[in-house]
Amino acid sequence: MKMKMKYSVLTKAVVAAGLIAVTAACGGKGDQQQQMANAPAEVATMTVTLGSANLDNAYPATIKGKSDVEIRPQISGFITKVCVDEGQRVVKGQTLFIIDEVQLQAAVRSAEAAVAAAKSQVATARLTANNQKKLFEKNIISSYQYQTAELQLQAALAQLSQAQAAVVQAKKNLSYAVVKAPCSGVVGSIPNREGSLASPSGPALTTISDNSQVYAYFSLNEKQVLELTNNGARSLETAIKQMPLVKLRLSDGTVYGKPGRVSTVSGVLDASTGSASVRALFSNENGMLRSGSTGEVLIPVNSQNVMLVPQSATYEVQDMKYVYVIGDSSKAVSRPIKVLPENDGVNYVVTSGLKVGDVIVTEGVGTLVKDGVVVKPKNAATAAKK
Repeated sequence: MKMKMKYSVLTKAVVAAGLIAVTAACGGKGDQQQQMANAPAEVATMTVTLGSANLDNAYPATIKGKSDVEIRPQISGFITKVCVDEGQRVVKGQTLFIIDEVQLQAAVRSAEAAVAAAKSQVATARLTANNQKKLFEKNIISSYQYQTAELQLQAALAQLSQAQAAVVQAKKNLSYAVVKAPCSGVVGSIPNREGSLASPSGPALTTISDNSQVYAYFSLNEKQVLELTNNGARSLETAIKQMPLVKLRLSDGTVYGKPGRVSTVSGVLDASTGSASVRALFSNENGMLRSGSTGEVLIPVNSQNVMLVPQSATYEVQDMKYVYVIGDSSKAVSRPIKVLPENDGVNYVVTSGLKVGDVIVTEGVGTLVKDGVVVKPKNAATAAKK
């Protein structure tokens, strides 16, 4: 009995010691977790300074071929053959359409026959005039009879000239039956096919776009035109020559690979919009740009002494942008800012809400860092290496 009691007491003591050890271990781990939870978030920061920014002003633009020529028939008739297809590249002088030539060929033959008849009349009138002249010289006929013969010859010659002009016109009309490309380019839509009636007053047969070069048309308001000329200190022509190369952002957001140059600015402002039409020229040898497309012309602008903040340091709430400024006690304080609409895709130019010397959070915005959270600044370069 005494041995059993000793073992029982010993077992209880061991269990109690184990419980104490486990409790101590759990308590230590919990304290460590609590300390980690209360530790300030270590994030990258930056001090706001003044710098320079290369930004792009974007202007909505419509793209057109260097020349968009509407193809219209010079004569009326039914289309007998369409020789090209939509989107096909053609060269100057290539046949596009053929209009029914039967009546036109008949008109040529009729005009040529009229010329032959007129020549016969001229020959007859000349023979008569020559005979009358001999008789008049021998005083066999009167002067009136001779002059009448001469006048008939002149009338016959006039009829011959008129008939010859009709042949030229008939042949010209026949040539109009073959509609040819007035320039090289790409064929647009073809609304009328074989069997359709074509006429000069009807819709265009198609459009040929010479898109080896394209124009991007956009607008500048009156204030921007004045800024361009430095309020009249330099001429518009000089200002255009001094403008930098421009870029073209396509409708899918990509930037066209070849830069362009502003070539003209209209000298008259549109009365309804108060803007001037501007034209930029872009090379398009591969035909990637098509007439009728849209995009944005990007004009580079260099801004000096501006405040730049990384876009990653901002967050947006209801169209307002915010940053976290490190305030007293190293707490992150949310602050609204205003920025220029133009940006380089990496930074924003701040116009209000910050001042030089402010320290802002550039890492963990919206995740590690929230309003009122205590933060521990770290070197941004060290954070980048990690």
